[in-house]
Amino acid sequence: MSLDREKQLAALEAVKYVKSGMTVGLGTGSTAAHMVKELGRLVQNGLEIVGVPSSENTNKLATELGIPLTTLEKTNGIDVYIDGTDEFDPYMQLIKGGGGALLREKILTYNSDLVIIIADSKKEVKRLGDFKLPVETIPFATKKIEQLLQKMELHPKLRLKDGSNFVTDEGNFILDLDIARFSNIQLLESNLKQIPGIVETGLFLDMADIIIIGNGETTITLKK
Repeated sequence: MSLDREKQLAALEAVKYVKSGMTVGLGTGSTAAHMVKELGRLVQNGLEIVGVPSSENTNKLATELGIPLTTLEKTNGIDVYIDGTDEFDPYMQLIKGGGGALLREKILTYNSDLVIIIADSKKEVKRLGDFKLPVETIPFATKKIEQLLQKMELHPKLRLKDGSNFVTDEGNFILDLDIARFSNIQLLESNLKQIPGIVETGLFLDMADIIIIGNGETTITLKK
């Protein structure tokens, strides 16, 4: 069983929570793309929903599939938000942002009644930190923030794309950090958010309501 098939299985299970009349937050990345494609198929078969995309890439995909879209400010909130993750631990804590949409993803998460995370089996770790932690920074401060994080032994690395700085949909940069040695993730999150110029971190702590893992020909569902 390929990891891509596991992602697809998790996505198929997640969309069962979506009902006609709902406003649905649409995540970003290869795992979430399976969910968006399945919702597109269901919309073509009569499902009546409105989507709120978390990135320009997701916006484009959803538009191509015929999913009606709106913006967050035009809603009264999101009924269900479905997205992938870069890794999660036994306590349902997440690292997200490998696709670079972490700020919008976190905003949609905060504004959703139900947050469903879909993943393949390789995304589960005993402790967060195997995946580098993305932090989104404003360009004006990125160099100084990078120097400060280096002193904190977080070994920041500026994310690049095609040889140039990766730029988020908000026009910001991303520094990827090595947090493997930090056991107190909550304290690390608090310390990072106190640094001026850091817009958001990719730590999604106590935010997932359900995690659905594709595993072989079945799925495993974790709930708070």
